[in-house]
Amino acid sequence: MSTKSNAFERLVNNLSKLPGIGQKTAERLGFYLLKADIHYLQDLAASIIEVHNEIHLCSQCFNLSPTDPCSLCSNNNRDQSFLCIVESCQDLQSIEKTGTFRGLYHVLHGLISPLNGIMPGDLKSKELLTRIQKNLIEEIILALNPNVEGEATSTYLVGLIKPFGIRLTRIAYGIPMGHTLEFTDQVTLRKAFEYRVVL
Repeated sequence: MSTKSNAFERLVNNLSKLPGIGQKTAERLGFYLLKADIHYLQDLAASIIEVHNEIHLCSQCFNLSPTDPCSLCSNNNRDQSFLCIVESCQDLQSIEKTGTFRGLYHVLHGLISPLNGIMPGDLKSKELLTRIQKNLIEEIILALNPNVEGEATSTYLVGLIKPFGIRLTRIAYGIPMGHTLEFTDQVTLRKAFEYRVVL
């Protein structure tokens, strides 16, 4: 734009706050929206407001849902004795797409990261303890990312859950399908040996 526009700068600034969107990408999106059809823009704005008004956290698992409880928690065909703990709603969706897990979930909405100001009290861990006390859970599966924050959160949760005497497992870490040992990093290879299975 030949002259600065406060409206355009505000648009770019708001777009750059989206995850994974840097300043350059935000500007590119801004210019795209400037050229877009007004009906598309109105529909886009309306859909953003609509989803914000209609989608809320499930009071049981804390997944995003238009209903409370969500469709997973209210599904009587799900195995209520298995509880899978995940960091985010996106992680929950990734597991659901595999079609392999038929239990219930608990979304933490973050991982412990003191450097980013995220402490144990910022997670949905208190709500997790309430669920454990109120429900007959036989196994809890930790499905957290294998990074420093994920390890710290797993260690914290193990300390909370162990006194209940519930079977506690974690998803296996190792070499992805189709990957070769030659190009596997040392941490992944070490985890693959630590979590090897009996044949």
